[in-house]
Amino acid sequence: MTDMAPETDPLLETGRKIFAGEADFIWASNSLKNLPPMSKVEIAFAGRSNVGKSSLVNALTGRNTLARTSHTPGRTQQLNFFDIGGHFHLVDMPGYGYAAVEKEKVQAWTQLIHDYLRGRASLARVYVLIDSRHGIKPVDEGVLETLDKAAVSYQIVLTKADELKKGELDKRIADTAAKIAKRAAAYPEIMPTSSRSGLGIPELRAGIARLLAERGAP
Repeated sequence: MTDMAPETDPLLETGRKIFAGEADFIWASNSLKNLPPMSKVEIAFAGRSNVGKSSLVNALTGRNTLARTSHTPGRTQQLNFFDIGGHFHLVDMPGYGYAAVEKEKVQAWTQLIHDYLRGRASLARVYVLIDSRHGIKPVDEGVLETLDKAAVSYQIVLTKADELKKGELDKRIADTAAKIAKRAAAYPEIMPTSSRSGLGIPELRAGIARLLAERGAP
């Protein structure tokens, strides 16, 4: 991770303020037929089951219970929408690639993920969470392919980065950057984070603040 340039420092505070306000659950969708109206910029978080997505969402908002951290797949089969201080809608997507449940259920919510990613005009960016200990897996590649084809901007966020030594983390960042270098819709910066230690959380908030400013969101 590169050091923050002085001119970007104000975004750290802007990001902190955005996530310091209210964060309210507003909608849950288990199919494209019952998605909420497109009223605000949407920023989605996607990742394999058990990648630490719910923990990251909770760390960003400073709340322990905004997103459920249960390992029970049945709790994460829908798209959950949260209004973040009136600034944007955060979309907590169901974890994909979970092998310990019925194949039909996996197919159903994997299809929901791909359908949503392909057809949502208000979707500004998807943060694709990758476990820093394991890197990009084939099941992740399928999601990245969908995003590339749909021309939806996405950025890789490495989770659980505190569990790697610095040299190992630097190598994972470099390897991940190389894997997405030729992907059309990928934002080039790889963001290492840790929900436990707080590593990268302020920078991720700042990145979201920058994105919102570019989209003209309040």
